[in-house]
Amino acid sequence: MLMICGEFDLSIGSILVFCSFIFVELFETGMNLFLAGLIVLIVGALLGLLNGIITVKGLIPSFITTLGTMMFWRGLTLLLSHGYQRPFNPEASPLFCHILTGEIGGIIPVQVVWFVAFGIALGMLLHFHKFGNWVYATGDNREAARAMGINTDMVKTICFIIVGILCAFVAMIQIIRVSSFSSRAGDGWELKAIAASVVGGTALAGGRGSMVGIFLGALIISAIENGLVVLRIPYFWTYVVFGLVIIFSVLSSRYLERRGLTHG
Repeated sequence: MLMICGEFDLSIGSILVFCSFIFVELFETGMNLFLAGLIVLIVGALLGLLNGIITVKGLIPSFITTLGTMMFWRGLTLLLSHGYQRPFNPEASPLFCHILTGEIGGIIPVQVVWFVAFGIALGMLLHFHKFGNWVYATGDNREAARAMGINTDMVKTICFIIVGILCAFVAMIQIIRVSSFSSRAGDGWELKAIAASVVGGTALAGGRGSMVGIFLGALIISAIENGLVVLRIPYFWTYVVFGLVIIFSVLSSRYLERRGLTHG
């Protein structure tokens, strides 16, 4: 949604790891995990809000804003955690952990259900709600959207907040799934997110894209990554493949756009 709105967030991996650190810190105090989870979601929302405010009020390109916050939150996490791994015991709150990482019928991971649920919810918001129209209008032509009475700054800020909340949610799932905190969690995930969106047909300049396409794009990127692992190809090749996928997807999109304009 943020890319359709015409902005980027390169800090998602750093927001994720910082929220992971906050979650494990709250866990170690003995706090109820449901309350800890709520606090972590609020922290994620605030970090997204910060990105939005700096971008829209400071008139700074989101690429620069989130490049800075990416380094800041990652560095702060490394400083506070000293780069050490921290254990997490899922048995501390079985219900909370089951809600986030359990299985349905002993077959379907709950993470799949969450993935589909978020895709449907955000798809409804994007395609069947007036806010979704504002997102498309803001990404397509910001000045025209303003002339129509759309508060483009608010729209972009809300999209940044949504990204922050989702990063915080995934941070908790990640810790519960691996039963530990790692200061390197989420490293490079911003590249996967951009790749998934581009493969799904989202325009880098904004104004075009669909939730179904992004959903499928995420599945394709995951399938490529898992396929490389199954084939026992060195993990470093994933970056080469993702780079080629992004370039090919953008070139294909540009080619189709030009053909459409030519035939039009």
